[in-house]
Amino acid sequence: MAQMAENTTVTKPIPFTRHPYADGSYKQMLIDGKWVDAVSGKRFESRNPATGELLATVAEGESADIDRAVAAARRAFEGPWSRFKPYERQQVLLKLADLVERHFDELSALDTLDMGAPISRTKGTRLRVLGMLRWYAGQATAIHGETIPNSLPGEIFSYTLKEPVGVVGAIIPWNGPLGASVWKIGPALATGCTIILKPAEEAPLTALRLAELALEAGVPPGVVNVVPGYGETAGAALAAHPGVDKVAFTGSHVTGQSIVRASAGNLKRVSLELGGKSPDIVFADADIESAVPGAAMAVFANSGQICSAGTRLFVEQRVYDEFVDRVATYGKGLRVGNGLDPETQIGPLVSEQQLERVTGYLSLGQQEGARAVAGGARLTEGPLAKGYFVPPTVFAGVRDDMRIAQEEIFGPVISAIAFKDMDELVQRANATTFGLGSGVWTRDVSKAHRLAAAIRAGSVWINCYQAMDPAVPFGGYKMSGYGASPACSRWRSISTSRRCGSGPPELRRLFQDLANRWRSRWSSPRERLEALHHHASSASRSQASLTLLPPANLLQSANRSCETAMTTGMFASRARSIR
Repeated sequence: MAQMAENTTVTKPIPFTRHPYADGSYKQMLIDGKWVDAVSGKRFESRNPATGELLATVAEGESADIDRAVAAARRAFEGPWSRFKPYERQQVLLKLADLVERHFDELSALDTLDMGAPISRTKGTRLRVLGMLRWYAGQATAIHGETIPNSLPGEIFSYTLKEPVGVVGAIIPWNGPLGASVWKIGPALATGCTIILKPAEEAPLTALRLAELALEAGVPPGVVNVVPGYGETAGAALAAHPGVDKVAFTGSHVTGQSIVRASAGNLKRVSLELGGKSPDIVFADADIESAVPGAAMAVFANSGQICSAGTRLFVEQRVYDEFVDRVATYGKGLRVGNGLDPETQIGPLVSEQQLERVTGYLSLGQQEGARAVAGGARLTEGPLAKGYFVPPTVFAGVRDDMRIAQEEIFGPVISAIAFKDMDELVQRANATTFGLGSGVWTRDVSKAHRLAAAIRAGSVWINCYQAMDPAVPFGGYKMSGYGASPACSRWRSISTSRRCGSGPPELRRLFQDLANRWRSRWSSPRERLEALHHHASSASRSQASLTLLPPANLLQSANRSCETAMTTGMFASRARSIR
């Protein structure tokens, strides 16, 4: 499906230039501080999605290479890296941040060449990328446990330690290579873990260049390893490897499910940041001048290749036609072209495979009865002919049951849906298998807070979108994954005692009973604490030695216990940002 660019603003061709790292040469993988070939000798190509030009050939890692990388990471974890003090890890991270800042223009251009994002966007990630590295550096010296007052008889001193998980396997997507690499490497270095990074085969170059800078920053051999390759070979081997203690994965929910199955071999820890079909909600009382570009770029940014993109645009019925028309007009005015052009606002999709996926949904949407009021077909005119370009697309008249409203497209495609009232809206917004991001545009603070609580999504942005900070947890509900933010440390509870014993069976039965009935019977924190006190009092009648805390003390200790409870999965952490 092709289209002339009559309704789309297209940038002019730009002169051919060579990036010093993307000069068509061969790139090896990093294992144990050395640049090495794949055991098999295989290589694959990395090409510019805007022009088709060859950027590099890259060593293609497979299972044998993952074995080498895991062995190196384990040696480093149990050897020299384990002797680095928190301050020393912090200094390594700060030096890496300084090097990334010094080479940022080079790295951002490499991202643009390898996956197509406009240079204005990749350069615009400077604050986030450097902010993450320096925030993680700050966390390196802020990791600590706590002492816990113990109520059991006898003199018992209880405390917790935070310790590194160990060897981390990190698998990242292609839609933001520099940010994704930092998001995985930063926490590993801060906490004292070692890491094997498997970048996406579509965009491996930035991760390899970042690894060079990590060595220059003083990261010891084996602490950071980068093994490029395909998901079904290198990625699968990393997820299943018995020597890996944790897998941190960002990507599709289908691959995430495969990783969960693969992790069962050694019951490794898994954190998953997966796909989304996020609702972005616009009320009639919203500031329309802000909401139009906000809702548009919640999807069109990065050509829609963002997991939390607000692709289901819910608009209140009485402003639906006007708002959708304005978003469509805004999309038509965005400049499409080669990402290296500073004027480009919408670059190509990352690959031919992704192009086929997105254009397939464009055809499907029209077959289902939706109207394309902007875009709707591939661009093949002039300088766009050799690239994978799809214009900003807005579908109007979309129903909730259409596939374009239910399935993740991962392209610059908005499905605009009308709604009438709040109760109906909440039900429809949550009627998805995903739960990653969401947005609300309104001047009414009561609506904002009601929806912030009601929407089942890891992040809710009010009068803004994609407002992400490293200190704010980011994770999902349902098929969008679990494990808010990449965490590479774990709690270890230690008790030294002159006298100890197992808990009474009545108390174990109490917690089982609470787990079964908690959510349905006691909705507020006060009700839950009173219920806990009541059941504990009942248990104490058959166990005279059981010590009880009154509800007031339970309230005081609730916040103190929150972080420990979160690590055991009792609580989910959701981010809410209001502008």
